[in-house]
Amino acid sequence: MGSVSTVDNNFINIATTVSGVFLVMAMGALARYLKWFTSEVDRSMAGFTANVLLPSFFFHRIMTDPKLSTNLDAWTPTLFGAGLTALGFLVSSLVVYAVGRWFGLQSESERRTFTLCTGIANYGYIPIPLAEAFYPDCIVTLLVHNVGVDMALWSIGLFIISGLGLRKSWRRIVFSPPLVSVAIAILIRQLGGQAYVPQPLLHMTSQLGRCSIPMGLVLSGAIIFDYTGKVKFGEAWRPFVLAMAVRVVLLPILFLSIAKFGGLATELQQVLLLQAAMPAATFPIVMTRLYNQSIETAWTVVVGTSVFGIISIPIWMVIGASWLGL
Repeated sequence: MGSVSTVDNNFINIATTVSGVFLVMAMGALARYLKWFTSEVDRSMAGFTANVLLPSFFFHRIMTDPKLSTNLDAWTPTLFGAGLTALGFLVSSLVVYAVGRWFGLQSESERRTFTLCTGIANYGYIPIPLAEAFYPDCIVTLLVHNVGVDMALWSIGLFIISGLGLRKSWRRIVFSPPLVSVAIAILIRQLGGQAYVPQPLLHMTSQLGRCSIPMGLVLSGAIIFDYTGKVKFGEAWRPFVLAMAVRVVLLPILFLSIAKFGGLATELQQVLLLQAAMPAATFPIVMTRLYNQSIETAWTVVVGTSVFGIISIPIWMVIGASWLGL
């Protein structure tokens, strides 16, 4: 009875935290509906979040976390982040090009969009609050892991959605502010220079970093709201079913298997558990709009898996934690 009660409590606690995250997104949608937050500011707010708030969050976390050892093999989580994201893109691409036409994904634009949106899990706005609540020891590992995800998104993901390829997108990767902030922070920690970082700089990055997750969630909710009325729900159920099969069933099994049998450190197992439980990331909606691909497909994948994520995230986190012994 005690173990059943523990599982029930874990499920309720995780579901409560996940619901709170989605309520922040809902507030962004409400603000858009009431015209408190207009679409004219989307690009500037997205740029400020990506180029200032998130780098501040990464820098402060890495610089001040006492668990980050100077002997840490710092880039291993980054390699996993890039590799697992590439694996997600590969699996999604194989599935959609094999059976996508039977699920209403007829055009090249729809298939590209499906591959991008289904292949990448939400790696920041949802898992970071969950890590803070349930696995605080893995937060630094998660942040370093996310650098690899970002690199894969702006290289492989950019190729998928636009066809530009690595040759034209390498500057986006090398000079990405999140990547630069993490690289600088890890270098300082590895050299033992964290004691010499000015306190005003740490205070600034702390204050800005606290805004990053809420602002990203609010912005995502507003953008999702913009396209709600443009989706044909009578046609959207078939891509939704395929997205659920890939993002909520197949990829979690693959990620948890790697975590179980890959001989990984506990913190990296926790990161893979969080990633296995996640719905599709929200930012690909912005990329899809930027490169004039299928917004309807992006909306279906992102919103569909995210809404269902209120149920699937706690289920996978409870099952995965039990299987991995976390």
